[in-house]
Amino acid sequence: MSEALILPVQPLTRERFAPFGDVIEASDAARHFTINGGNTERYHDLANLAAGPEGRVIASIFRGQPRQLPFVVEMMERHPLGSQAFVPLNAQRYLVVVAAAGEAPTADKLQCFLALGTQGVNYATGVWHHPLLALDSISDFLVLDRQGSGANCDEIQLASPAKIVI
Repeated sequence: MSEALILPVQPLTRERFAPFGDVIEASDAARHFTINGGNTERYHDLANLAAGPEGRVIASIFRGQPRQLPFVVEMMERHPLGSQAFVPLNAQRYLVVVAAAGEAPTADKLQCFLALGTQGVNYATGVWHHPLLALDSISDFLVLDRQGSGANCDEIQLASPAKIVI
């Protein structure tokens, strides 16, 4: 296996992540309004959740073990039939590694984001991503994804790895 490409880590923002899906967070950039007699602020329609044909959106909790840094990215996955959203429940930061939907990516096509514990992500249908990358401690995530007929998870091994160093 060849030398690992160092993958730069950038802050997760709505604009930077837009080619890959949605950032789920309560921010002024999101449409929001007051409900429940003025007691609650609703941040509305934050992600384009897609269940695809013959699918439905399900809610699960994933409990991720913390990854040690530096971390070597050797594989990626995608869900060709629906989106997949991760919302942190423990307010812990985590990493998001993605590549555009389409052909299997190479290490130089990967992008890495540092997500705050107040930010979730929704991977658009077909977007390549690395499985859960919790950082500092065991972390729980509310995961909204597709259940239904058809194979909805493709995995690939990268020909050359990428390395994450913070």
